[in-house]
Amino acid sequence: MARTTYQDLLDAGVHFGHLTRKWDPKMSQYIFMERNGIHIIDLNKTLTKVEEAAAAIKQIVKSGRKVLFVATKKQAKDIVADYAKSVNMPYITERWLGGMLTNFATVRKSIKKMSNIDKLTKDGTYSNLSKKERLMIQRERIKLETLLGGISDLNRLPAALFLIDVKKEHIAVSEALKLNIPTFAMVDTNSDPSNIDFPIPANDDATKSISLITSIIIKAIEEGLDERKREKEDEAEKEAAAAKSKADAPEVADRAEGGKRARKTAEVADVVADADTEAPAAETEE
Repeated sequence: MARTTYQDLLDAGVHFGHLTRKWDPKMSQYIFMERNGIHIIDLNKTLTKVEEAAAAIKQIVKSGRKVLFVATKKQAKDIVADYAKSVNMPYITERWLGGMLTNFATVRKSIKKMSNIDKLTKDGTYSNLSKKERLMIQRERIKLETLLGGISDLNRLPAALFLIDVKKEHIAVSEALKLNIPTFAMVDTNSDPSNIDFPIPANDDATKSISLITSIIIKAIEEGLDERKREKEDEAEKEAAAAKSKADAPEVADRAEGGKRARKTAEVADVVADADTEAPAAETEE
């Protein structure tokens, strides 16, 4: 079953590109026509590409890895943050810090610093500090939360990136390229799709378009998470059944051994009984 329809894409304005003078020639394969000085994206190709991207991202999530959502443009921030939170995936919506992937160890130190500040507030140490120190720590905490709050649970490099505007997020794309991290992205007619592993030709400025494409990716992630959960449950059931059969094995063996002994005793008893019945007949003949 298709994850979306041609009409849904049309209604969301996914087909509207940029002005023809702002186009990137590498996007020509995804452009259907020009109308009133604006390029129109071929929605048939968008349908194909979004299906490919959703299927690939589903497999990544099914394997238990994380997908980092990146959207720092104003109209995409809240949409992407809400969707990413709904599936417990990391996200960046304020500013991409240079080296966030290539220098991930340093970024982890900043995240750890944020968690240490939280510990100070919980154990009572924070209240013993002077007013100025508390104010400075509070400001630093707010700054760290703004920049890194969305990746506070990210303990290792993400398995993939999903970006809204590759032109705006070019630093993130270049870092992912250096580390061979797969990239999924909405690419408009002014963007270069050549460095993106799974480009989705679409309008990356309209909120409806952003919301529709992101929701399709989120649904694929939900499917991947559900399948992973079912597989874990099946494995747990198999392990429990195997453990039960192993525990029952000695009892079954004892029962089998007991049955053998009972059958042997019965056979001996039958032989003795037969011997007793034959003995008087022999005496009578004499």
